[in-house]
Amino acid sequence: MSLKYEDVIEKYEPVLGLEVHVELGTASKMFCGCNTIFGAEPNTQTCPVCLGLPGALPVVNEKAIEYTIMIGLALNCSIAPFSRFARKNYFYPDMPKNFQTSQYDEPICVNGFLDVEIDTDEGIKKFRVEIERVHMEEDTGKSLHMGGATGRIHGADYSLLDYNRAGIPLVEIVTKIVPGTGKYAPEVARAYVAELRDILRSLNVSDVKMEQGSLRCDANVSLRLIGSDVLGTRSETKNVNSLRSVERAVRGEMIRHAELLNKGERVVQETRHFQEDTGLTRSGRSKEQAEDYRYFPEPDLVPIVPDAIWIETLRAALPEKPSTHRKRLQEAWAVPDKEMASMINADVLEIVEETVNLGADPTKARGWWLGEIARIANEKEVAATDLPITPKDVAEIVALVATGALTDKLARQVIEAVIAGEGRPSEVIEKRGIKVVSDDGALMVAIEKAISAQPDVAEKVRGGNVPAAGALIGAVMKETKGQADAAKVRELLLKHLGQ
Repeated sequence: MSLKYEDVIEKYEPVLGLEVHVELGTASKMFCGCNTIFGAEPNTQTCPVCLGLPGALPVVNEKAIEYTIMIGLALNCSIAPFSRFARKNYFYPDMPKNFQTSQYDEPICVNGFLDVEIDTDEGIKKFRVEIERVHMEEDTGKSLHMGGATGRIHGADYSLLDYNRAGIPLVEIVTKIVPGTGKYAPEVARAYVAELRDILRSLNVSDVKMEQGSLRCDANVSLRLIGSDVLGTRSETKNVNSLRSVERAVRGEMIRHAELLNKGERVVQETRHFQEDTGLTRSGRSKEQAEDYRYFPEPDLVPIVPDAIWIETLRAALPEKPSTHRKRLQEAWAVPDKEMASMINADVLEIVEETVNLGADPTKARGWWLGEIARIANEKEVAATDLPITPKDVAEIVALVATGALTDKLARQVIEAVIAGEGRPSEVIEKRGIKVVSDDGALMVAIEKAISAQPDVAEKVRGGNVPAAGALIGAVMKETKGQADAAKVRELLLKHLGQ
């Protein structure tokens, strides 16, 4: 892409819409008693109902309805007094019934909203994302395309089908058009999915593991000229499975659309697939013709008429909102807005909290997660939370630094080793023989050696040029392989040189 993002937002306004699919964490599937454990052997969690065999009759999972109502309430939705399922008819190999049981014209939750905050050039800004509907459906199976280089059907030698996922309870959360995001559209999209994920996790209705497909985002993007009321043609980037990718997909599509429009070409209405390696999307299938899914009410399922008292009981039991929880943490830890925003953007707030709950000082805990660990994560191009280092590891390192058993420099070595797979902090320290050199005698030997090697620098220090001592301290640290306490070295050195 040759066009810069800054050029896009000078001319065009993005129009954003998001659809998030969430697999509910129920013990059994939406319409049968099959297990929902992730990672089971293919086709071992199926039955006549979820395979759509003749004569098999579905029964609605009550827990799935309860979870969906909880989601709707947490998103400020109205709960419909009457809703029902419909058959969405289309053929795809991983859908065994040739129709998907979903909700169409009468969803269970409607007209909600979710407020999100992002750090902008003008400070912290709040954006309201209006929710059009939250409806229930069942997930499809999974196609595995074997052979070929891309893992997709084109170029594959053959395909395999795993129906374990078919029939797992799925909730789709659909936003209305999100207005006024301007140049912050990618960040708003990411913040919305992140906030939604935090809410779902707090409700304990899903494990929201994006890497496993428990939470998947479809990002709808179009552009219109600034000041125009005419909506552009949208593209739909399907099944984006990380927060970082949501942001990259929206930004990439805005640039792609603008390049086409600037050349006088038209944007094709289609689904697209995000490519992690390039940050670009590639064409999926055209959606220029209206698809006729031939929806009709599911004849084998009764309508859903939730009791009003039950709804209010669920409302009263909702947990603390993640946004409220964050504000409470910010006050307790005395964290500036910018640093709080950094933790949220880096998606490390929860893991920092876990580290603090294990006894670590809040300032030190977030310092390591936002500092050294974030640096390594950026180098590896992964999220900090995906690195093989735990809150328990970091809390142990913070404690060792606090007691003087490690210096910050040595702690960085330990963190690198833990992430490299050398073991837990205590194991790394033992294997590498890492320890702080604090014996005055050993330190004085190193100090005398540094002074002998740099007598001119020593004379400057004796003459009152204290900052010149940095070179001598550095030499001592090198001599002790970084294991000396720099503050103690400085104290002994200056005292020895009469300062």
